[in-house]
Amino acid sequence: MVRPIIQMGNPLLRAPAQPIEAGDDTSINELITDLFDTAAATKGVGIAAPQIGVSLQVIVIASGPNARYPDAPVCDPFAVINPVIQWMSGETEKDWEGCLSIPEIRGLVTRSKRIKVLGRISPAKEPVILEYEGFAARIFQHEMDHLQGKLFIDRVESTLDLVTEQEYAIIRAAKDSSS
Repeated sequence: MVRPIIQMGNPLLRAPAQPIEAGDDTSINELITDLFDTAAATKGVGIAAPQIGVSLQVIVIASGPNARYPDAPVCDPFAVINPVIQWMSGETEKDWEGCLSIPEIRGLVTRSKRIKVLGRISPAKEPVILEYEGFAARIFQHEMDHLQGKLFIDRVESTLDLVTEQEYAIIRAAKDSSS
């Protein structure tokens, strides 16, 4: 089921999400399905449970080209429950990010290029170590921020690094024509 996405200003986006305790696997699996449905319907490449008003530590990533991210690489969709970043590379990259909870704004954000994460990929499974790099690592870090009550705008170095979607389209077009 596609759920409404709460927007910047809603206090749930600034509150740390709660860990998921062992137990009701059915409701967690339904939440994960709703997160995938919502991300697909809104052209997102990832989404965290707090963005649909559920203060639980669940994120999904479903990267692939779409209208918001035409160059997004395809990766198999996955969910992670109670994720914890165990390690982040010192090698970073600054790139543009957007957010379903902050429509029409993009910002330049510096993120680690590679990360290792501890988390469960389903309610019934034991925790595993997962490794991500590049765009998937960026998405993961962005969604992890949501679980900690942070937004990408908290990570921009300057307000000069914020643009509207309209200006971002102009920046992308100029970059594409110079390539």
